[in-house]
Amino acid sequence: MFSMFTGIGGFDLACKNLNIDIVGACEIDDDPRRIYGRHFPGVTIHRDATKINEKELPDFDILCAGFPCQAFSMAGKRRGFDDTRGTLVFDVFRIAKEKRPSYIVLENVKGLLSHDKGKTFRTIISALDELGYDGEWQVINGKYWVPQGRERIFIIGHLRRKSRPKVFCQ
Repeated sequence: MFSMFTGIGGFDLACKNLNIDIVGACEIDDDPRRIYGRHFPGVTIHRDATKINEKELPDFDILCAGFPCQAFSMAGKRRGFDDTRGTLVFDVFRIAKEKRPSYIVLENVKGLLSHDKGKTFRTIISALDELGYDGEWQVINGKYWVPQGRERIFIIGHLRRKSRPKVFCQ
């Protein structure tokens, strides 16, 4: 598993608990990087997603990315792809194009669905499709696992021509 915009390693902890090898991570903020390093010693942490050389990354089967949400959030200015933070999702796709992981797991704010009248979400789903991934998504409220209500969208991309279980159950 390779984790982008990893923060202190939420996706990584889940993967570690499932005995999935973590081959690397990316986080630009110093405080989360320090905490991540304590929790995941030995894992290479890249600083800037835009500067990762995807050809030099080891192979991995899962790419997780909680890409920056400020550009899509109701609490933010909602500048979308006009905000450089909003374009960082394309670095996820750049890496996926080279590494071809079986799964891509994306997480963001619920507002991603409605941003720019749904055009932003369609762009992301279309980009996954163009890379050869089928996608499914669901909004999930984290209040069942953490002590606050946080509705987040989870998008799972499955590489085509591979068996794929249904991830979200109603």
